[in-house]
Amino acid sequence: MRIVAKIGTASITDEAGRINRDAIARLADEIASLRAQGDEVIVVSSGAVAAGVATLDLPGRPADMQTLQAVSAVGQSRLVEVYNAEFDRHGLIGAQLLVDSLDFVARTQYLHLRTTLGRLLELGCVPIVNENDAIANDELRYGDNDRIAALIANSVAADVLVLLTDMDGVFTADPRRDASATLIPYVRADDPLLSIDADGGGSGRGSGGMASKLVAARMASWSGVRSVIARAARRGVLAGAASDELVGTTFEAHRTVLSARKLWIAFAAEVAGTVVVDAGARQALTNHPNSLLPAGVTSVVGAFDIGQVVDLADPDGAVFARGIASVTAERLGTVLGRHTRDLPAGMVHEVVHRDDLVVLDRPAPG
Repeated sequence: MRIVAKIGTASITDEAGRINRDAIARLADEIASLRAQGDEVIVVSSGAVAAGVATLDLPGRPADMQTLQAVSAVGQSRLVEVYNAEFDRHGLIGAQLLVDSLDFVARTQYLHLRTTLGRLLELGCVPIVNENDAIANDELRYGDNDRIAALIANSVAADVLVLLTDMDGVFTADPRRDASATLIPYVRADDPLLSIDADGGGSGRGSGGMASKLVAARMASWSGVRSVIARAARRGVLAGAASDELVGTTFEAHRTVLSARKLWIAFAAEVAGTVVVDAGARQALTNHPNSLLPAGVTSVVGAFDIGQVVDLADPDGAVFARGIASVTAERLGTVLGRHTRDLPAGMVHEVVHRDDLVVLDRPAPG
């Protein structure tokens, strides 16, 4: 079995951001047990920024990008040092791998990443993945490792994605504020996975939260990968998740499988604007894998460029799809509603090509 385990900042650092060696030791123990029975494990680990903040004795998480990048470089080396030391106790070899969005969007980079991960597993290593915070910029970075983990699970065709956190799973409400909140043990593929109420807040030491984990769970589901959100400190949590025990909240995998590139478009990209379409265009795009043409566009919101991600909304303003624009907002605004034969000479015919479009509300297969 191939398992991708993501562990959050709050689960491996203390309140001051110092690395919790005992927590990483427990994780290493669990990974060693899985490896002993022939399973493969990839770790996606947060904690570099928090560790850097603690090492440099800063008052809190930096707000500006330059300091954030510098701090992450300080913390990353210390984080991997602890992982390697704990893996050494079991005769395991860790391998650091830092990624950014181009590794999933650009086909060549994606293939390189997939090949490298595959080879590391063949060599018996435990890859330790993190977003490359030290060089990623606002345009390229994801901002949390939950979605990175889902994309990794997609790229290596994982059997299960385990999102380890400081909560027991997903609850009907925030159990820290509502004593009547109950754990949701299972979410089926035909349920609206993101309709569960969850705020974006986390510990304050990381960049994610339960909302980002729900996004990651939906990404994994659309990759055909079962996912589990569970407490990192729970004894045997990885083995339980791997064997399909209910150790937290389990999300069933869809039969529909999206590529890593389309997952990035749908869930992990910065949205630059909105293209509003008529009812006929929405129906055509939802029912068939068509490209969006100017004839179906009624208005444009935002100032996006070619290559940027845009939302597609129906006449009521409901976003139903997302894609990469093939034309600028300014140019599109001059040809609203025009048929292809009436477009200016040399203008591309597609507003969003069907290969760059993801329908977000397509019903799940029964």
